[in-house]
Amino acid sequence: MSSENEQPEEAPATAGVPEQLALIRESVGRAKVPRAKPRTWRGAALAKVLPVARVVVNKGVLHLDQYFDYAVPEELGADAQPGVRVRVRFGAGAHQVRDGRREGGGLIDGFLVERRADSDYQGALAALAGVVSPEPVLSAELLGLARAVADRYAGSLADVLQLAVPPRNARAEGKASPEPLPAPAMPEPGTWGRYAKGAAFLEALGQGGAPRAVWTALPGAHWAEEIARAAAATLASGRGALIVVGDGRSAARVDAALTGLLGDGRHALLTADAGPEKRYRQWLAVRRGAVRAVVGTRAAMFAPVRDLGLVIIWDDGDSSHSEPHAPLPHAREVLQLRATHDKCGFLLGGTSCTVEAAQLVESGWALPLVADRERVRATAPLVRTVGDAELARDEAARAARLPSLAWQTVREGLKSGPVLVQVPRRGYVPRLACERCRTPARCAHCSGPLEAPDERELMCGWCGRGSTGWHCTECGGKRLRAQVVGARRTAEELGRAFPAVPVRTSGRDHVLDTVPGQPALVVSTPGAEPVADGGYAAALLLDGWAMLGRPDLRAGEEALRRWIAAASLVRSQSDGGTVVIVAEPTLRPVQALVRWDPVGHALRELAERAELGFPPVSRMAAVSGRAEALAAFVAAAELPADVELLGPVPVAAPDPGRPRRPGDPPTGEHWERVLLRVPPGSGAALAAALKAAQAGRMARGGGEPVRIRIDPPDIG
Repeated sequence: MSSENEQPEEAPATAGVPEQLALIRESVGRAKVPRAKPRTWRGAALAKVLPVARVVVNKGVLHLDQYFDYAVPEELGADAQPGVRVRVRFGAGAHQVRDGRREGGGLIDGFLVERRADSDYQGALAALAGVVSPEPVLSAELLGLARAVADRYAGSLADVLQLAVPPRNARAEGKASPEPLPAPAMPEPGTWGRYAKGAAFLEALGQGGAPRAVWTALPGAHWAEEIARAAAATLASGRGALIVVGDGRSAARVDAALTGLLGDGRHALLTADAGPEKRYRQWLAVRRGAVRAVVGTRAAMFAPVRDLGLVIIWDDGDSSHSEPHAPLPHAREVLQLRATHDKCGFLLGGTSCTVEAAQLVESGWALPLVADRERVRATAPLVRTVGDAELARDEAARAARLPSLAWQTVREGLKSGPVLVQVPRRGYVPRLACERCRTPARCAHCSGPLEAPDERELMCGWCGRGSTGWHCTECGGKRLRAQVVGARRTAEELGRAFPAVPVRTSGRDHVLDTVPGQPALVVSTPGAEPVADGGYAAALLLDGWAMLGRPDLRAGEEALRRWIAAASLVRSQSDGGTVVIVAEPTLRPVQALVRWDPVGHALRELAERAELGFPPVSRMAAVSGRAEALAAFVAAAELPADVELLGPVPVAAPDPGRPRRPGDPPTGEHWERVLLRVPPGSGAALAAALKAAQAGRMARGGGEPVRIRIDPPDIG
């Protein structure tokens, strides 16, 4: 909402000064309404029609999460329309009234949401200080969506609007948007024909329908074009389409696919790389209806697309879809709200399948969009495994941390193309599991993950209870292990083993988008894998224990998602594509990779979570703060009767040298966290109770901070 980014064009200081002065004198002389001081509009007449403006102010504190009424001066009446940015005085006391008008307070930004004939407030109203711009940027639809998101995540409307409406850029606002193009022709199904109901899905969109589907994409590079065809079918029906992807690289691929299919001028690309002026210009073109399709990263989930007919989210398990700023919404949930409110189509796609996606299908809210098993086997690479038994017998693995099968696969693959090597990033923290069967060690009380901080006694990472006499529920074993096998020097080992082959790296510091199809070793961290021309000849997925051993409920799901994303870049088995994963072959995520069955894995995970009461079957909230403040907050909150409190447990301090992330405790402070769990149907009541408790606490002066997160993505 801030107007700090306004950039009006400036003329030279001495150019045209006499002409400017003459124009000013002429305009003042012609004015029929006396010019009042813009700070208070003291003595100015009010608008004759609808003299009250209802405003949402840029104050993100919860106890001010409401609309405020202001008087509309007659001179501002024409520009002060619903949806425009305004400046208002805020914070003046009721005693600061002069000539029936409240005065004083500090200037603050806001949005005008409604013009009214009268006010519910019985006291004197302050006047609007000014209209920042007559450009309406907040539609009734976007306001309703922002309100729904704020309520779902126990946040304030002002905070959501800061995410939904980009900062103003006067230079971009002053430029006209192009005229909208006519609707394109209905596209051919193309590679959607590979899916049993793919062509029917596109046909429904083209006929103005609102189908909802969870799409498990086949491996390969066709997914961007398939998304473009779904968007084009929606445009052919005269409606708009919104596509949200996890990163700029994915956005660029969909952007190229849309341009190749529809040509220029039919869609907008909304990413942070565009810069504030270009991004705002594109956003305005969408709001004005000049373009009807949008592709972008997380912030695009609020894009004001006209006549929305389809929302698409790609790879919803990507952590980039989770907004790090208050109230911390997830793009998947926001797009579900849009599909419900706007009665439009919904497509959740990815090469893998999250538990949340599986729940949408199981509940009947969406239908599955998958290929038959024969088609999957024809497009997927061959997947081979190397487990503990093979590693123990393998002299090469003991000497060089790489099993013989991996060496052979690399050697064969380099004969026909590049080979991808995926190595987990540093910082993966292991969780405890049975040494014999690798079943995760869980608390007998709440089923949370067991931890051994500083190698002390076992304790639960959720409820904090100690666990004595632990034994494995699957095999009866009593010994634990941290599931990590290090291989940090993998790239060096491969480089020395194949000195004539170029080695390229892609990771946090430098991410490659594509690599040529010539023989090369491409070492990448998860999520940074570049696309190879013609596909990779082979791939090695190393340190599977580190991926599966993260202290997170989603560790198995996330490991499978990362593995399938990398393996999808490899050629099909019929073209010689091979993937070798170094992980125990009996583990469920590894078996799902070998069978290429992410949907089956997600359904089994969902069934287990339902039995144990884990999200997404249950709803959870994480509340953190200093011990005294946290205890007082929980005691004061009027929580639902069916809530279950887990904890408190200490919040781990961020590693020294790592940038602070949202939710990290302040430097030097020791925080604790409690988890609040409710059954299905009570999530809205839990969010409302926490929001009311936080608002009441802030109204009383706040005190020490307490942070709330609804549906935390990482609960241990």
